[in-house]
Amino acid sequence: MAAINLAGISLQPPNFFSADGTRRNRIKFLRKKRSISASVVSCSPESSATDPEKPEIELEFVGPKPESHGKYSVERAKAVSGEKLLRNIMLDNKIELYAAYGKVMNCGGGGSCGTCIVEILDGKDLLNERTNTELRYIKKKPESWRLACQTIVGNKENSGKVVVQRLPQWKK
Repeated sequence: MAAINLAGISLQPPNFFSADGTRRNRIKFLRKKRSISASVVSCSPESSATDPEKPEIELEFVGPKPESHGKYSVERAKAVSGEKLLRNIMLDNKIELYAAYGKVMNCGGGGSCGTCIVEILDGKDLLNERTNTELRYIKKKPESWRLACQTIVGNKENSGKVVVQRLPQWKK
C-alpha cells in the first residue's frame, strides 16, 4: 500500500501480522518535527470467531418453559472448545439467561448470586468439573445443575454437543 499525503500529514501503513494471525497496520503520522504512531487491528477473512482448526462445541439452549403451542423454544450457538464460560456464550449470542429478578440482581459472573443456574440435559462430559464456588452454592442441587458463570465449555481438545435448559425462576 502506498503512502498517503493529506495536508502535510503523511500516512504510511506497512502491513504485518501478529502472533495470533490478525492483520495489523501501523500508521505513522508525520507533521513537521512531531511524530505520532498508532496501531490498528483488523481481522482478516481467514481469522473468524470460530477457527476451523480448533475443536468446536455445539450448544442448544432449551427454553425454561413450553410456549403456547406446547413445545420448548430452542436456540443454538457454537463455541471454540475451552475458551469461554457458558454465561459469556449465552450473553454474546443474546440468549436469555436471567429471569426478571436475575437481570437486576445478578453478580456479573462472580458466582455469588445463583441467578444463572442452568440444567445440563446432555453433554455434561464436555464441561469442566464443578468449581469450589459451585460446590458451595449448589451442593444440594442435582448434579446436572450448573452455574453458567462457572462452567467452561470444552477443554480445548474435545468437541461435541451440549444441551442446556434454562431453568424457570420457580424451579431454583
